Amino acid sequence: MNDLKDLETLVESGTPIVLIETNEEGRVEELFRRLSTRMGRPLFRWSIATGLVRLDIPAVGGAGGQGAAEVLARIMATAEPGLYLLFDIHHWIDDPLTLRALRELGQNHSRVAHTLVLVAPELAIPPELRSLAARFELTLPAREQLEQLIQEESAAWGQRNRRSVKASAKAIDALVRNLLGMTLLDARRLIRTAIQDDGLLTEGDLGAIKQAKYQLLDLGGVLSYEMDTTKFGEVAGLERLKSWLEARRSVFLSDDAPAGLDPPKGILLLGVQGGGKSLAAKSVAGGWGLPLLRLDFGTLYNKYYGETERNLRESLKTAAAMAPCVLWIDEIEKGLATDDEGGPSRRILGTLLTWMAERKEKVFLVATANDIESLPPELLRKGRFDEIFFVDLPKAPARAAVFEIHLKKRSQDPAGFDLPALAEASEGFTGAEIEQAVVAALYAAHAGGEALTTDQIRTELKNTRPLSVLMAEKIAYLRAWAAERTVSAD
Repeated sequence: MNDLKDLETLVESGTPIVLIETNEEGRVEELFRRLSTRMGRPLFRWSIATGLVRLDIPAVGGAGGQGAAEVLARIMATAEPGLYLLFDIHHWIDDPLTLRALRELGQNHSRVAHTLVLVAPELAIPPELRSLAARFELTLPAREQLEQLIQEESAAWGQRNRRSVKASAKAIDALVRNLLGMTLLDARRLIRTAIQDDGLLTEGDLGAIKQAKYQLLDLGGVLSYEMDTTKFGEVAGLERLKSWLEARRSVFLSDDAPAGLDPPKGILLLGVQGGGKSLAAKSVAGGWGLPLLRLDFGTLYNKYYGETERNLRESLKTAAAMAPCVLWIDEIEKGLATDDEGGPSRRILGTLLTWMAERKEKVFLVATANDIESLPPELLRKGRFDEIFFVDLPKAPARAAVFEIHLKKRSQDPAGFDLPALAEASEGFTGAEIEQAVVAALYAAHAGGEALTTDQIRTELKNTRPLSVLMAEKIAYLRAWAAERTVSAD
């Protein structure tokens, strides 16, 4: 996309007020300098600190402290059409005099074609101006621009330190991939930070880059960056799911997918609570080497009409900026439980389905659900997800593997335990219940001053009533429903 051409089209079409939400004031100014030259129109810049300054002619104007209403009055009195960059005018937009002046300038555009460009990090437009204004989004830097940025920052560091920055092609490629979705200003800052300490660009810098990128896009709790991911090998069972994901890994991560193959969009994991769905979601991110974002539907809801959907749209926009990434919606049914027609849950569902169908960015969606009866049928329609997997209670080999994983995690040698016997004794247990049995047995062993044994774990298993007993009817119904509608994850 060509920002200059698109901006020229917007201005030439007679749009009186242009809204640009950005922190990149320098980039906006440079873009309008080029537009001013191209269109032959005078260009002005205003802020409360510097006043009104003409940019296309050196040293014209400039007196700080001139308020918004005053500068708009000056513009109204100017007969020659001009381009006016108004920085941070949103602080005055609720002032009746300022609002009225903006409105009259917009309505008089056919007589004097001034273009007012409102620039701020966030811009909420009052109803009085909506018919007069259009939003313009600066395009985010492409791969080539980011590669050039890395070269520039590496050269600058080398000049200051009199030695070259060391970086592998693989590390640069991974860095560029993780910087996609950032502004030029933020990308430059992150590159500079990665180089600064040691003059190296390695794959070890990626973790800090991902976290810093998320912090720049922080949504205040609606979306969380999950640092605790895992690898496929650390997840017991779920072999069919692992194979499915591994087969699609290279296509999703590739910049140029093979002909006829679209990158995978996402999966829905249905199953018993504690059966490993959340761990599977974490393993997608860990196995593919991608950031994991968790969307909490509970924090989306807002008492004001439309704000709930806005929160979701902003969350999805942030996920798109973090692409390529994995977006995890845990217990999705809780956020989409049916309510009155037109209620917030229905509107959230509509927003989510639209995004799922139309998104172009590489955001792999992993949704998990425990209660199929609460899931809206629209979400389960063919094509919404690439696949719907059923995560059942782990079978004996998987249970033995779960014991091995949790024993190792707690500095116990699995070779000293009868894993087949423990697998048999834990029939009907979830992975979470097996972990708790190991933890409880460790406490008992510690209290008695003894080493942990197979018998102690077996005792804890006997003292536990698993979900398969407590919720037998519900699990039987879930299995029957899933048998003809889903693919087994194991």
